[in-house]
Amino acid sequence: MFISNLRSQYHHLKFFWLQVIGKIPSQTIRKYLYIKHFQLKIGNDTVIYNSCHFRDPHKITIGNNTSIGDRCILDGRSGLTIGDSVNMSTGAWIWTLQHDPHDPNFAATGAPVIIEDYAWISSRTTILPGVTIGKGAVVAAGAVVTKSVEPYAIVGGVPAKKIGDRNTKLSYQLKSCVSFF
Repeated sequence: MFISNLRSQYHHLKFFWLQVIGKIPSQTIRKYLYIKHFQLKIGNDTVIYNSCHFRDPHKITIGNNTSIGDRCILDGRSGLTIGDSVNMSTGAWIWTLQHDPHDPNFAATGAPVIIEDYAWISSRTTILPGVTIGKGAVVAAGAVVTKSVEPYAIVGGVPAKKIGDRNTKLSYQLKSCVSFF
């Protein structure tokens, strides 16, 4: 009982500190703390804007030249990989673990999520466990993605469905322009 209580307190404290770090007004300091104290793997020239929420950051890998918008939720509990030059807009939620509505005990179920290079995850989107967002794919604002998205597809709606195709000749590298805010 004592060990269980101690473990619970540790997880609450870790969650608290991740929330505090997310509000520090310096990308440089936030990035240092995420890497040094929570083992988040972050590539070169990648930016994580303020008030981003993490679940198990040590199971999250973010590539180079990627931009994670403010108020995003990144759930690493079952593993999360985000590629290079990914644009994740404000308020995007990625979940790798959820409850099984068919389980009589409401047990957790999950699977890793993969966001491939050049994907654009627009504002207020939700991506559920086990989904892969293909290279260069776009998830339109407000979409709920329940199934994997093919490369260069544009999807939208609830649940997300293909609504178009994106140019396949992408070569940009996202850069941050603000260090403090």
